Amino acid sequence: MSEIALDHIHFPHSHLLGIEGLSQDVISLLLDRAESFVEHNRQTDNKLSSLSGRTIINLFFEDSTRTRTSFELAGKQLGGNVINMSVATSSVKKGETLIDTAMTLNAMHPDVLVVRHNDSGAVQLLSEKVNCAVINAGDGRHEHPTQALLDALTIRRRKGRIAGLLVAICGDIAHSRVARSNIHLLNTMGAEVRLIAPKTLIPSGIEGMGVQVFNDMNEGLKDCDIVMMLRLQTERMQGGFFPSIREYFHFFGLDYDKLANAREDALIMHPGPMNRGVEIASEVADDIGRSAIREQVEMGVAVRMACLELLTLSAPKGDGS
Repeated sequence: MSEIALDHIHFPHSHLLGIEGLSQDVISLLLDRAESFVEHNRQTDNKLSSLSGRTIINLFFEDSTRTRTSFELAGKQLGGNVINMSVATSSVKKGETLIDTAMTLNAMHPDVLVVRHNDSGAVQLLSEKVNCAVINAGDGRHEHPTQALLDALTIRRRKGRIAGLLVAICGDIAHSRVARSNIHLLNTMGAEVRLIAPKTLIPSGIEGMGVQVFNDMNEGLKDCDIVMMLRLQTERMQGGFFPSIREYFHFFGLDYDKLANAREDALIMHPGPMNRGVEIASEVADDIGRSAIREQVEMGVAVRMACLELLTLSAPKGDGS
């Protein structure tokens, strides 16, 4: 299969640790490159060789079948050698520190390290200690940049633009790195962002990120172009954030009654995995005309291909930027 030309594209950062700080031009570069892979990936003969001879290591300290598989497929589509390191059976479980892990990885001479970690900032720490590009696949409550990029690509393909759209991000804002990355990206690209959640799931001071905050779904969804639901992360919750799952769905779960407040052609999104009947009603999630949830998964592979390729082939190594 012939290669999709890079045309001397240069990615100006050594790592992708978050969306915060990325310019509109850099975000557009990643989205444009990902766009070039979408139709290509739908073909039968779709293997490329731009990362032939390059090594990609997926290092996941948190379980994530979807994201890890997406990165693995992206690397293999580009012809790279992909290694999945299972932390559950690795030296990390035997007491090895993050710095020791970095030293071990350096000795393997990988080209890209894809890292998910349950502590905010851990991925940046690793990036400062390894001699290769690092992609943040989610760190604590901090950021999840490739999720925001795939969401943006999905929106741009469906709506033709991002600038000027009114986007509602709904649900567990407090524990969501997806929400933070999306807020940074959407604001940078000129969208207007609303957050809708119970007061217990809204971090204090988040208005400083340039968003409007609502505690009522009907009010917050009024005239929205995009409705982005978030997974309720009960595994990160200690204490009572809401009375019951049933009550949470009644007030904050997306059903057709609440959705009627948004624009008639509002796009429904969810980063997955979904808790049906908790964050979103099944009939809404499966609405072929309005739900982009399955499309988001497909866009994830294209976006991760773009990130892996651009970082590997055009980013200078070792300056930590």
